[in-house]
Amino acid sequence: MRSICFGVLALAVTLGLPVAAFAASTDEQVVAAYAAWDQAFNTGDASKVAAFYTDDAVFLPPTHDVVEGPAGVEKFFAGLFGNGVTGHKLELIEVTGDDDEMVVAAAKWSAHGKDASGAPATFGGVATHVFERESDGSLKLKLHTFN
Repeated sequence: MRSICFGVLALAVTLGLPVAAFAASTDEQVVAAYAAWDQAFNTGDASKVAAFYTDDAVFLPPTHDVVEGPAGVEKFFAGLFGNGVTGHKLELIEVTGDDDEMVVAAAKWSAHGKDASGAPATFGGVATHVFERESDGSLKLKLHTFN
């Protein structure tokens, strides 16, 4: 039964339906948001990834750039996709924060690409996400940083 509920929740987030309507725990909501984000990433469509960010989002990649808003996020991920990065996976470490407005989460991430010599490689690290709860109950990324 739990897997059915999780599947419905993941589908709701993917379709942009209000997550709060399913009375899922905040952890489950973040896991569903991660699954939807990974799914968008793994299509290789940077605009789908950018749709997960608020209009005033700040994205802090390991390049030390300060990327602002969905347009900046889209440009960053278009570059990654152009370099063949795929197979992204987020695994929840912890969730904290105000369930009504802001949610803070930490995750392990991994992705596939190529190393400096062009050989296939798997990369990974940790990420911090600050989600803002939208009026419909869905979660959007307000701050995202990773190493």
